Amino acid sequence: MAVEIKDVQEVAEALGKKFDEFKSTNDKRVEALEAEKGKLAGQVESLNGKLSELDELKSALEKELAAIKRPGAPGGKDVSEHKAAFMQFVRKGKDDGLAELQAKALQTTVDSDGGFAVPEDLDRSILELLRDESPMRQVCGQITVSTPDHKKLVSLGGAGSGWVGETDTRPATNTPKLAQIAAIMGEIYANPQATQTSLDDLFFDAEAWLQGEVATEFAEREGNAFLLGDGINKPKGLLAYTLDTADDATRAFGQLQKVHSGTAGDFNTDDLIKLVYTLRKGYRAGASWMLPNLTLFKVRTLKDSQGNYIWQPGLQAGQPSSLLGYGVVENEDMPAVAADANAVLFGDFKRAYTIVDRMGTRVLRDPFTNKPNVGFYTTKRVGGMLTDSLAVKVLTLSA
Repeated sequence: MAVEIKDVQEVAEALGKKFDEFKSTNDKRVEALEAEKGKLAGQVESLNGKLSELDELKSALEKELAAIKRPGAPGGKDVSEHKAAFMQFVRKGKDDGLAELQAKALQTTVDSDGGFAVPEDLDRSILELLRDESPMRQVCGQITVSTPDHKKLVSLGGAGSGWVGETDTRPATNTPKLAQIAAIMGEIYANPQATQTSLDDLFFDAEAWLQGEVATEFAEREGNAFLLGDGINKPKGLLAYTLDTADDATRAFGQLQKVHSGTAGDFNTDDLIKLVYTLRKGYRAGASWMLPNLTLFKVRTLKDSQGNYIWQPGLQAGQPSSLLGYGVVENEDMPAVAADANAVLFGDFKRAYTIVDRMGTRVLRDPFTNKPNVGFYTTKRVGGMLTDSLAVKVLTLSA
């Protein structure tokens, strides 16, 4: 364990040294004569890329350490028997007694269209892999439900109050306003293929293969939907909700506030600072940025009015890199810098958006459609909903 911790610290130190080199070179680029600008600009781009690599490597090492320390999932005889029978189903197609074991372990039955529920610990592992793969799952709220849909009541305030004297009457105040929000659900599927020969091989890790194939397919599809999905047969994404320039006091519930940049098709440090302070103080404690990698390249070159770089690397194990003092989440589904683009998000994503997972991933084994391959038609019902429209702000680049 000590070796891994040391590796994280070494990467953090390398990140710090490379950032110092990047700052020095970028400062020279800004101050250089026209004849030297092209050469230095290339060096800045190269160092900017190296900063991204080191930052990602540090995060990956920290995730590995966290995975090593994570306790195993709770088990039991029913769960173990269900898992053993399920893996026999995956390898050989044998489902003798699997329905009964599934019912005992998960209190659920076989769907009318066939297929079996993935064992609980394997399903949890798939969700862990999804969380690692999907930027939205890393920062948004998540719940698991046992029903096909999910609704929630939220209070919009408005109960009213007043000042009274010691002996004055206390008239009734207004009734608090409540609104119902519902998760927009969709069914996501993957159909990974494996040959029967590989499944028969004792050294083929069928469990890890199924985990990896399903998690990768699901993560790519649903991550995009949680941000940009139109709500048709899929979740409605965070940026698919109505955007309005009105402030929190006047904007309708369920609409996000957008702040226009001061430059057409571009932004600067002042725009980012304005976005921070547009968000209410109570949300800033849990806030972070969300932007794609190319936009992060641009942000690393920005300075404040005192000449300090507004992006800073995390130089200690467990300390993320920061922008204006807040963490940064890279999401390649975010729009690129362009006129009218919703290029940067800032806020408390856990309070703003909730991912809703229907309990149970299901697998239907298909050895017939694509011979000699065996297909594993895997489905999961998942949704999302905007839970607090005050918790996130959007930087929209001016037209």
